Amino acid sequence: MKTLDEMLNRRLLTREQHADISSWVAAARTPEGILAMPEPLWRTLSLASLLMDVDADLTQPPALDAGH
Repeated sequence: MKTLDEMLNRRLLTREQHADISSWVAAARTPEGILAMPEPLWRTLSLASLLMDVDADLTQPPALDAGH
């Protein structure tokens, strides 16, 4: 939910979109349930994720001091 809040703060989601996505995620309870999100919400979440570069951490090499 922290990421959704950041998307809202960056104005990548409207308050209504934030509420709708948050409600869906809370009710889904499983990854499969989240993936069944209605297409308009999924598209909005995907775009906001892309604009925030959410996947950037996955493409970066680990820090040399990681775990210390």
